[in-house]
Amino acid sequence: MTENEPIEIERTRNWIKDVVIGLNFCPFAAKPFKENRIDYRVSETSDLSTALEAFILSCHVLENDPEVETGLLIFSNGFSSFDDYLNLVEMAEKLLIAEGFEGIFQVASFHPDYIFSGSNENDPANYTNRSPYPMLHILKEDLLEIAIDKHPDVDAIPDQNIEKAQKLGLAFFKNLKF
Repeated sequence: MTENEPIEIERTRNWIKDVVIGLNFCPFAAKPFKENRIDYRVSETSDLSTALEAFILSCHVLENDPEVETGLLIFSNGFSSFDDYLNLVEMAEKLLIAEGFEGIFQVASFHPDYIFSGSNENDPANYTNRSPYPMLHILKEDLLEIAIDKHPDVDAIPDQNIEKAQKLGLAFFKNLKF
C-alpha cells in the first residue's frame, strides 16, 4: 500500500492475493495482479446514476490504456444491499451495450453478501464471489479469450471452486480478514 492509497484498495488487494489467487478461484488473476496491471478505483457514491458514470469512466480508462488489463470499481459506501447491487450490475451490463462496449468489456460481480441463485446465504460456495466491498470487475474480452484458450479446462473452474469452498467450510471464510 502506498501512503495515499485508500484502505478499500489495500483490503481489495489483500483479498485478491489471499482468496482469489491464494485459493486459485481465478487462475487468470495472478498475472495482472503481479504485474500491477489492475486499475483500482473507489467510488463513495450510493447513487445509481453516479455509480454508472464511474463505471463508464473505468471502461474508458481500460479502453485508452493498453498497460491496464482489468479494472475494479469498488463501492466503499454504496450498494450494500445485494438486491440494489444486482440492479447496478444489470444496469452496468445494459450501459456497456448502449455505449458500444459490447464484445469489448464484460462485467464480473463481487459483493460481501454474494449469494448464487438457488443457494442459501450460508453456502461456502458463495465466497467464491464474496469480496470486502461491492465491486464491479471490468474485463477486457480479448485478453480474457486469450487466457481461456490457454487454460486446459475452463469449464471445470466453477465446479472446482464450489468443491474447494465447501471443503474449506463456512468457518474458514468467516474468519478471513483483509
